[in-house]
Amino acid sequence: MNQIIMIILISLLVLVHEAGHFIAARLCNVRVTRFGIGMPIGPSWKLFKINHTTFYIHAFLFGGYVSFADDEKNFRNENDSSNNQDEDEILPPDSDELYENKTIAQKLFIVSAGVIMNIVFAIILVIFCAMYFHKLPTSNQNIYVDSFSSKITSNAQQEGVLKGDKIIKINNNNINNLYQLTFCAKNSKMFDNYAQKDLIDKNLKELKKLNPNIKDEISKNTTVKLPKPYSEKPLEVNKNILTGLEKYKKDGIELNENQINLRNEIFNKKSITLSNDTSLNDLAYALSDTYKPLNITVLRNNKEITIKNIKIEKEGLLGILLKIEDVYAPTKTPKDIAFKSFDYIYTTTATMLFSLWQLITGKVSASDMHGVIAVVKVGGDIIASKGMLNGILLTAMISINLAIMNFLPIPALDGGHVMFLIIEKITGKKPSKELSEKITNFFFFLLIILMVSICYNDIFALVTKKF
Repeated sequence: MNQIIMIILISLLVLVHEAGHFIAARLCNVRVTRFGIGMPIGPSWKLFKINHTTFYIHAFLFGGYVSFADDEKNFRNENDSSNNQDEDEILPPDSDELYENKTIAQKLFIVSAGVIMNIVFAIILVIFCAMYFHKLPTSNQNIYVDSFSSKITSNAQQEGVLKGDKIIKINNNNINNLYQLTFCAKNSKMFDNYAQKDLIDKNLKELKKLNPNIKDEISKNTTVKLPKPYSEKPLEVNKNILTGLEKYKKDGIELNENQINLRNEIFNKKSITLSNDTSLNDLAYALSDTYKPLNITVLRNNKEITIKNIKIEKEGLLGILLKIEDVYAPTKTPKDIAFKSFDYIYTTTATMLFSLWQLITGKVSASDMHGVIAVVKVGGDIIASKGMLNGILLTAMISINLAIMNFLPIPALDGGHVMFLIIEKITGKKPSKELSEKITNFFFFLLIILMVSICYNDIFALVTKKF
């Protein structure tokens, strides 16, 4: 049911976007002949007609459109049951109701109106939540130690972490939510198949010292003394990585298959009789893939206490059962509603723009892009676990994201149309209709490919239980 609610909310955003184009067109006296929910692919159903506008719903529900009288001849050339239009829908070329006969300023207003409407709608949703629920969520959570797992996956309890402790820092990085905590634990675990250069050099030196008679290349059945294991350097990440805005790249040199097998074989041993030919270099690599120690700072009785050298096992889990409290900003006064709604929208929009930039510059992988399937799944889960407040705010975020993506200067999107109009204004020349259509159709084809790949990412993430 929650996922159905999410589908309805997303569909509402499409409706709002197209309503923006519709309202702007009518304000500029452009005749709108069709208003469609979904794309005209597959079966279509005519709903009703108001004045000159016929409203449709299409089986392919992703998207929507507004069609002007300029496009009516193109629609009439299609052989489907939805084209029973009155003859007066085709206007003479010099008609004032045609989009093509409007000024560039009017065209810019019509093309941009969908984006403007999405932004306005997002603002309305956020203000509504602030007024109705008297609070807005922040990105922060309070994280408390509730108890310890029966399966020991770290030495956190043995090193002094206690029930009731509030976790506030890891390796001097502020920990404000569960994602940051699990990220640090997962990327500090034992055996991540990477080794740091300085530790490799240190272990190679120790191996030579303990085994002075052994050459660099070691034969099978040779017994080798092993130095005590050293930990790697603690995890060091910047704020962008810790907040998920930049992809984390593991520190060090990746081990090959032989070095990984050696690592598993020599684990917790003081010496080893080799079952295969190898080298001191491979042994140094194998010895250097250990774990990154965590230094956890907790708040206990209003005092900060740092517990050092916490070792995470291969599972990547702290072995701590947590109590999570979402942090909300109260919005009980008109001043709170205004300022905190603005702050929420500003922060959300800035984060989205920064994420887009990270994607464009390659700092976030395209495989991490997700679409409507993921949104419906995650949105439904959010409504189920956190209530309608967070579900409505997620809808507002999607509305802003829809506005940003639609305004990119890519042909086939609203931003592409704006780009063509600006070029026309600057040069004083209108691009030929044939060239514009070819460019738009090409990029539309690319967008379809992108949409299919994003759907694949969504389905793969669902199957593999990524979210």
